[in-house]
Amino acid sequence: MSVLRELIRGVEGVVFDLDGVITDTAKYHYQAWKRLANHLGFDLTEEQNEQLKGISREASLERLLAIGGIRADDGQKAEYMRLKNEWYVALLSGMTPGDLLPGVIDWITGFKSRGVGVALASASRNARIVLDRLGVADLFDAVVDGNAGVAPKPAPDLFLLAARKLGVRPQACIVFEDAAAGVQAARAAGMKVVGVGRPDVLAGADAVIAGFVCAPPFSPV
Repeated sequence: MSVLRELIRGVEGVVFDLDGVITDTAKYHYQAWKRLANHLGFDLTEEQNEQLKGISREASLERLLAIGGIRADDGQKAEYMRLKNEWYVALLSGMTPGDLLPGVIDWITGFKSRGVGVALASASRNARIVLDRLGVADLFDAVVDGNAGVAPKPAPDLFLLAARKLGVRPQACIVFEDAAAGVQAARAAGMKVVGVGRPDVLAGADAVIAGFVCAPPFSPV
Protein backbone atom coordinates (compact mmCIF):
# COMPACT_ATOMS: atom_id res chain seq x y z
CA MET A 1 0.00 0.00 0.00
CA SER A 2 2.95 2.34 0.57
CA VAL A 3 3.83 1.94 -3.13
CA LEU A 4 0.30 3.00 -4.07
CA ARG A 5 0.40 5.96 -1.70
CA GLU A 6 3.59 7.14 -3.36
CA LEU A 7 2.14 6.64 -6.85
CA ILE A 8 -0.94 8.77 -6.18
CA ARG A 9 0.95 11.53 -4.41
CA GLY A 10 0.41 14.77 -6.29
CA VAL A 11 -1.81 13.33 -9.03
CA GLU A 12 -4.17 15.80 -10.69
CA GLY A 13 -6.25 13.34 -12.68
CA VAL A 14 -7.34 9.72 -12.33
CA VAL A 15 -8.55 7.65 -15.26
CA PHE A 16 -10.53 4.46 -14.72
CA ASP A 17 -11.13 1.77 -17.29
CA LEU A 18 -14.66 0.35 -17.23
CA ASP A 19 -14.76 -3.36 -17.95
CA GLY A 20 -13.20 -5.30 -15.09
CA VAL A 21 -12.40 -2.16 -13.09
CA ILE A 22 -15.66 -0.31 -12.34
CA THR A 23 -17.87 -3.34 -12.95
CA ASP A 24 -17.51 -6.85 -14.27
CA THR A 25 -18.90 -6.29 -17.74
CA ALA A 26 -15.86 -8.29 -18.84
CA LYS A 27 -17.86 -11.44 -18.08
CA TYR A 28 -20.64 -10.28 -20.41
CA HIS A 29 -18.14 -9.55 -23.17
CA TYR A 30 -16.75 -13.04 -22.70
CA GLN A 31 -20.20 -14.63 -22.82
CA ALA A 32 -21.07 -12.74 -26.01
CA TRP A 33 -17.75 -13.51 -27.74
CA LYS A 34 -17.99 -17.15 -26.65
CA ARG A 35 -21.50 -17.34 -28.09
CA LEU A 36 -20.20 -15.93 -31.37
CA ALA A 37 -17.33 -18.43 -31.39
CA ASN A 38 -19.81 -21.27 -30.83
CA HIS A 39 -21.98 -19.82 -33.60
CA LEU A 40 -18.94 -20.05 -35.89
CA GLY A 41 -18.18 -23.63 -34.86
CA PHE A 42 -15.43 -23.39 -32.23
CA ASP A 43 -14.99 -22.62 -28.55
CA LEU A 44 -13.36 -19.68 -26.75
CA THR A 45 -11.65 -20.34 -23.42
CA GLU A 46 -11.28 -17.78 -20.64
CA GLU A 47 -7.52 -17.82 -21.22
CA GLN A 48 -7.96 -17.06 -24.91
CA ASN A 49 -10.44 -14.33 -24.00
CA GLU A 50 -7.62 -12.41 -22.28
CA GLN A 51 -6.40 -11.54 -25.79
CA LEU A 52 -9.70 -9.74 -26.49
CA LYS A 53 -9.67 -7.45 -23.46
CA GLY A 54 -9.14 -3.70 -23.61
CA ILE A 55 -9.11 -3.35 -27.39
CA SER A 56 -11.68 -2.26 -29.97
CA ARG A 57 -14.55 -4.44 -31.12
CA GLU A 58 -12.93 -4.73 -34.56
CA ALA A 59 -9.57 -5.78 -33.12
CA SER A 60 -11.27 -8.26 -30.79
CA LEU A 61 -13.12 -9.83 -33.70
CA GLU A 62 -9.90 -10.19 -35.69
CA ARG A 63 -8.28 -12.01 -32.77
CA LEU A 64 -11.34 -14.21 -32.30
CA LEU A 65 -11.36 -15.19 -35.97
CA ALA A 66 -7.64 -15.95 -35.79
CA ILE A 67 -8.22 -18.21 -32.78
CA GLY A 68 -10.90 -20.11 -34.70
CA GLY A 69 -9.01 -20.14 -37.99
CA ILE A 70 -11.96 -18.39 -39.63
CA ARG A 71 -11.73 -16.26 -42.76
CA ALA A 72 -14.40 -13.63 -43.34
CA ASP A 73 -15.02 -10.75 -45.70
CA ASP A 74 -15.93 -7.24 -44.54
CA GLY A 75 -19.66 -7.90 -44.79
CA GLN A 76 -19.43 -11.03 -42.68
CA LYS A 77 -17.27 -9.23 -40.10
CA ALA A 78 -19.83 -6.45 -39.82
CA GLU A 79 -22.56 -9.03 -39.21
CA TYR A 80 -20.47 -10.86 -36.60
CA MET A 81 -19.87 -7.60 -34.72
CA ARG A 82 -23.57 -6.76 -34.90
CA LEU A 83 -24.48 -10.14 -33.43
CA LYS A 84 -21.90 -9.89 -30.67
CA ASN A 85 -23.04 -6.40 -29.67
CA GLU A 86 -26.71 -7.43 -29.76
CA TRP A 87 -26.01 -10.32 -27.39
CA TYR A 88 -23.80 -8.16 -25.16
CA VAL A 89 -26.34 -5.32 -24.83
CA ALA A 90 -29.05 -7.86 -23.97
CA LEU A 91 -26.86 -9.12 -21.12
CA LEU A 92 -26.44 -5.53 -19.86
CA SER A 93 -30.19 -5.04 -19.47
CA GLY A 94 -30.18 -6.63 -16.03
CA MET A 95 -27.36 -4.51 -14.59
CA THR A 96 -27.98 -2.44 -11.44
CA PRO A 97 -25.84 -0.40 -9.01
CA GLY A 98 -25.33 -3.69 -7.20
CA ASP A 99 -23.02 -4.70 -10.05
CA LEU A 100 -20.39 -2.12 -9.12
CA LEU A 101 -17.21 -3.85 -8.02
CA PRO A 102 -16.73 -3.75 -4.23
CA GLY A 103 -15.00 -0.65 -2.92
CA VAL A 104 -14.54 1.18 -6.22
CA ILE A 105 -16.97 3.98 -5.32
CA ASP A 106 -14.96 4.72 -2.16
CA TRP A 107 -11.85 5.19 -4.29
CA ILE A 108 -13.62 7.40 -6.86
CA THR A 109 -15.25 9.63 -4.25
CA GLY A 110 -12.01 9.71 -2.28
CA PHE A 111 -10.15 11.16 -5.25
CA LYS A 112 -12.94 13.65 -5.97
CA SER A 113 -13.05 14.84 -2.35
CA ARG A 114 -9.36 15.73 -2.71
CA GLY A 115 -9.99 17.84 -5.80
CA VAL A 116 -8.63 15.26 -8.23
CA GLY A 117 -10.39 15.07 -11.60
CA VAL A 118 -11.86 11.66 -12.38
CA ALA A 119 -12.37 10.32 -15.91
CA LEU A 120 -13.44 7.08 -17.50
CA ALA A 121 -11.67 5.84 -20.63
CA SER A 122 -12.98 2.67 -22.23
CA ALA A 123 -12.81 1.04 -25.64
CA SER A 124 -16.48 0.09 -25.18
CA ARG A 125 -19.04 1.88 -27.32
CA ASN A 126 -21.63 1.00 -24.69
CA ALA A 127 -19.80 2.66 -21.78
CA ARG A 128 -22.43 5.35 -21.20
CA ILE A 129 -25.21 2.76 -21.15
CA VAL A 130 -23.31 0.83 -18.48
CA LEU A 131 -22.63 3.94 -16.37
CA ASP A 132 -26.32 4.89 -16.50
CA ARG A 133 -27.39 1.40 -15.41
CA LEU A 134 -24.89 1.50 -12.57
CA GLY A 135 -26.12 4.95 -11.52
CA VAL A 136 -22.64 6.50 -11.48
CA ALA A 137 -22.52 8.61 -14.65
CA ASP A 138 -22.52 11.84 -12.62
CA LEU A 139 -19.39 10.81 -10.69
CA PHE A 140 -17.14 11.24 -13.73
CA ASP A 141 -15.84 14.62 -14.81
CA ALA A 142 -15.10 13.23 -18.28
CA VAL A 143 -16.04 10.11 -20.23
CA VAL A 144 -14.13 8.91 -23.29
CA ASP A 145 -15.41 5.77 -24.97
CA GLY A 146 -15.25 3.80 -28.19
CA ASN A 147 -17.37 6.42 -29.94
CA ALA A 148 -14.71 9.13 -29.48
CA GLY A 149 -13.23 8.61 -32.94
CA VAL A 150 -9.66 8.10 -31.72
CA ALA A 151 -7.34 5.11 -32.00
CA PRO A 152 -8.21 2.37 -29.48
CA LYS A 153 -5.88 0.86 -26.90
CA PRO A 154 -3.01 -0.06 -26.96
CA ALA A 155 -2.62 3.35 -28.61
CA PRO A 156 -2.55 6.11 -25.95
CA ASP A 157 -5.23 8.27 -27.61
CA LEU A 158 -8.17 7.44 -25.30
CA PHE A 159 -6.12 8.29 -22.22
CA LEU A 160 -4.63 11.43 -23.75
CA LEU A 161 -8.12 12.65 -24.65
CA ALA A 162 -9.31 11.92 -21.10
CA ALA A 163 -6.46 14.02 -19.68
CA ARG A 164 -7.27 16.81 -22.11
CA LYS A 165 -10.93 16.77 -21.06
CA LEU A 166 -9.87 16.92 -17.40
CA GLY A 167 -7.53 19.80 -18.20
CA VAL A 168 -4.48 18.11 -16.69
CA ARG A 169 -1.10 16.98 -17.97
CA PRO A 170 -0.82 13.28 -18.86
CA GLN A 171 2.24 13.02 -16.60
CA ALA A 172 0.05 14.10 -13.67
CA CYS A 173 -2.48 11.29 -14.26
CA ILE A 174 -2.75 7.77 -12.94
CA VAL A 175 -4.71 5.02 -14.69
CA PHE A 176 -6.51 1.99 -13.23
CA GLU A 177 -6.60 -0.82 -15.81
CA ASP A 178 -7.31 -4.55 -15.93
CA ALA A 179 -6.00 -5.33 -19.44
CA ALA A 180 -2.48 -5.59 -20.83
CA ALA A 181 -3.47 -3.39 -23.79
CA GLY A 182 -4.67 -0.72 -21.37
CA VAL A 183 -1.44 -0.84 -19.37
CA GLN A 184 0.50 -0.43 -22.61
CA ALA A 185 -1.71 2.51 -23.62
CA ALA A 186 -1.25 4.26 -20.28
CA ARG A 187 2.51 3.83 -20.50
CA ALA A 188 2.52 5.23 -24.02
CA ALA A 189 0.52 8.23 -22.76
CA GLY A 190 3.20 8.95 -20.15
CA MET A 191 0.86 8.13 -17.26
CA LYS A 192 1.39 6.04 -14.16
CA VAL A 193 -0.71 2.89 -14.14
CA VAL A 194 -2.12 0.57 -11.49
CA GLY A 195 -3.19 -2.85 -12.72
CA VAL A 196 -6.38 -4.32 -11.30
CA GLY A 197 -6.33 -8.10 -11.48
CA ARG A 198 -3.67 -10.69 -12.23
CA PRO A 199 0.00 -9.68 -11.84
CA ASP A 200 1.08 -12.06 -14.62
CA VAL A 201 -1.24 -10.33 -17.10
CA LEU A 202 -0.43 -6.80 -15.87
CA ALA A 203 3.33 -7.09 -15.52
CA GLY A 204 3.94 -3.69 -17.12
CA ALA A 205 2.00 -1.76 -14.46
CA ASP A 206 3.69 0.34 -11.75
CA ALA A 207 1.68 -1.62 -9.17
CA VAL A 208 -1.01 -4.30 -9.22
CA ILE A 209 -3.95 -4.67 -6.84
CA ALA A 210 -6.47 -7.50 -6.66
CA GLY A 211 -9.37 -5.04 -6.34
CA PHE A 212 -10.69 -2.05 -4.41
CA VAL A 213 -11.92 -3.79 -1.26
CA CYS A 214 -8.99 -2.45 0.74
CA ALA A 215 -9.18 1.10 2.09
CA PRO A 216 -7.96 3.73 -0.40
CA PRO A 217 -4.31 4.65 0.25
CA PHE A 218 -4.99 8.34 0.74
CA SER A 219 -3.10 10.59 3.05
CA PRO A 220 -5.37 12.56 5.39
CA VAL A 221 -6.97 15.58 3.72
